[in-house]
Amino acid sequence: MGPVTGEDGVARCPWAGGPGTMRDYHDSEWGNRVSGEAAYLERLTLEAFQSGLSWSTILHKREAFREVFAGFDAEAIAGFGDADVARVMADARIVRNRRKVEAAITNARAAIGLRDHGGLEALVLAHRPATAPAPATTEELGTTSPESVALSKELKRHGFAFVGPTTMFALMEAVGVFDPHLVGCHRRGAAAAP
Repeated sequence: MGPVTGEDGVARCPWAGGPGTMRDYHDSEWGNRVSGEAAYLERLTLEAFQSGLSWSTILHKREAFREVFAGFDAEAIAGFGDADVARVMADARIVRNRRKVEAAITNARAAIGLRDHGGLEALVLAHRPATAPAPATTEELGTTSPESVALSKELKRHGFAFVGPTTMFALMEAVGVFDPHLVGCHRRGAAAAP
């Protein structure tokens, strides 16, 4: 399936065809470059929590995630102890999965450790594909790439958790490492930075 034209006459990736949160995310954020450790840590954390769930579920809980994870400030999350884990696990506004909560803390600590090596943002961006994909249909979409496999391995080497190749491919799409939009989508060519 190629881009879908919505009731507003605009062609979009099929998952964002109807009005609402998903369309808003597609049109204003997905594939756009972000900057700063907190922005990358947020997307990495949300992609990990999304594993096995719909992205819509995560988007609807995003503000609560930001609140319970201290605005994705790595220093604050790295300081979480048992009482903080219990507090987060008791908060019904987020996805409560102990392994993913603990991974978020592990990843904040690992992100701090990366600061002496250029930081999380630089590491992710270093895995930009030489040739960006240009899918015209959903059937041509990838879920992993050699670059997402390499990024996954490198993050694991630095102590990160819940950073498998599929999750890292989704992260790379989300933060504009390459343009993830289908050819023919109104955002193709406008979202990702060169």
